[in-house]
Amino acid sequence: MQNPFFQLFKTDISGISLPEKFTFPFYYQPHKLSEIAATSLQDYLATQTNFDHNFGLDSTQKGLVIGKMFGVLVCQNKKGELGYLWAFSGKLANENQHLYFVPTVFDMLTEDSFFRKEEEVLNAFNRTLENLENDVNYLQALASFKQAKIQAETELQQQKTRIKEQKILRDEKRNQLESTLSNEDIALLNLELSEASKQESILLKKMTKYWKLTLQSLEEKVAVFTNEMNQIKEDRKAKSAQLQQKLFSEYSFYNQYQEKKSLAEIFNNNPPAGAGECAAPKLLHYAFQHQLKPICMAEFWWGLSPNSEVRQHKQFYPSCKSKCEPILMGHMLKGLEMEENPFIMNHAEGKEIEIVYEDEVMLVINKPTEFLSVPGKTISDSVFARIKEKYPEATGPLIVHRLDMSTSGIMLIAKNEAAAVQLQSQFINRTIKKRYVALLDGLLEQSHGYIDLPLRVDLEDRPRQLVCYEHGKSAQTKWKTIEVKNGKTKVHFYPITGRTHQLRVHASHSLGLQTPIVGDDLYGTKADRLHLHAEYIQFEHPISKEIMEFIVEAEF
Repeated sequence: MQNPFFQLFKTDISGISLPEKFTFPFYYQPHKLSEIAATSLQDYLATQTNFDHNFGLDSTQKGLVIGKMFGVLVCQNKKGELGYLWAFSGKLANENQHLYFVPTVFDMLTEDSFFRKEEEVLNAFNRTLENLENDVNYLQALASFKQAKIQAETELQQQKTRIKEQKILRDEKRNQLESTLSNEDIALLNLELSEASKQESILLKKMTKYWKLTLQSLEEKVAVFTNEMNQIKEDRKAKSAQLQQKLFSEYSFYNQYQEKKSLAEIFNNNPPAGAGECAAPKLLHYAFQHQLKPICMAEFWWGLSPNSEVRQHKQFYPSCKSKCEPILMGHMLKGLEMEENPFIMNHAEGKEIEIVYEDEVMLVINKPTEFLSVPGKTISDSVFARIKEKYPEATGPLIVHRLDMSTSGIMLIAKNEAAAVQLQSQFINRTIKKRYVALLDGLLEQSHGYIDLPLRVDLEDRPRQLVCYEHGKSAQTKWKTIEVKNGKTKVHFYPITGRTHQLRVHASHSLGLQTPIVGDDLYGTKADRLHLHAEYIQFEHPISKEIMEFIVEAEF
């Protein structure tokens, strides 16, 4: 029987060699076979009429605009035939199942699924709770309690105020009469005034006791309902947690050895929202489930970019790390020979740091591209490590500021703490002048401008940055075009702030220049290198106070 989701290539692929290793899903250049499979899917998306989803590509289409990640997996069946599978991340047109796309690992939306049945139980809890919250007797009891509470507070406060006022009057009376009365009459007056004070205090105690009993009685009537509501909420919470754990256990993924592992096992019962719903796990699970051998894969974005992220229509992107990495690397790709993981490779090996200027307290260096400023989690080789080795007697923190690993150019190095503090204060006070040169992958509508897009890290896909007006830190950049050639634009960037990936996001984001830097493997298209270089700096020397400036031209 023909597999309904496994599609044979419709074009001649006989001249294309198979990849020697499977795609490393978190950093890759799509193989030619993956590109053909992706083009086939993109052609389908552009012309299909099987579902209605607003990707934001048609200005006349109504509904919420939601771009989507799609994935293709090239695989081989038992006959040795090459074909491909399609998948989408999350839901598409509010559905899990669509023609030509592999099914989700577990579809909780089917009519006979346990989720639907358990969901009805939760809905019954909600209905019962809603009925109680709108019960006339409950509302009357609650209103009576609230009204009595307000009245109690008012009357008790009035009595406390009266006690203070009466005390003032008694004191005034005592002062007025003491000089005209005999000692015996004064004693009688004090006894009279003291008794009046006692009576006021006794009345306050009686009022307090009365209102305490009254409110307690009214609160007990309310509690008859609230206790039942709280119990329903606890039962609902327990049922919801039970359902969640059952869902985690149902999301079980195959690997090539036909071993199954659930979300609960992979994430220690605490998976992030949406885990298992991405395209990559769906594709691989289906392939292993139906004895299809994975050859290579790729994922691309279809539609308008979200306002927070950088997503280009038809652009290929890696799998997300927070949700997919534990599933794929921890289980599904077990035993598959994959392309090298670039994140554990030392790209600085064989590269040298050029010293542009040096004196007794500081250095100006030219950092090569793909060279860490400071040691990373798995790679210690860095500007810091190299300078520390070269200048073992240096007492300062050395690194005054950083450049992204992929960015080349000028960095300042301090040999002692005093120089470091003085230079860092210039960065903090923004008195240092910096200029970057970048080659953008396209043409710009304007020749200069100012970008103000606040940034924060994407917690689900580090180190990628997001534009976030709620939690992001201010990020501001001035820019100017300096050359247009061969469909690309060379620009000068003048960063006012210094956020992680600031220039890369400001260049590529739809609210920025919407034109990625050439070679930007995070926000654009991978090339031989990231074409971004810190070429100019002007600062005050930490000791002599002389204004110094340096220019190091980019190699690209």
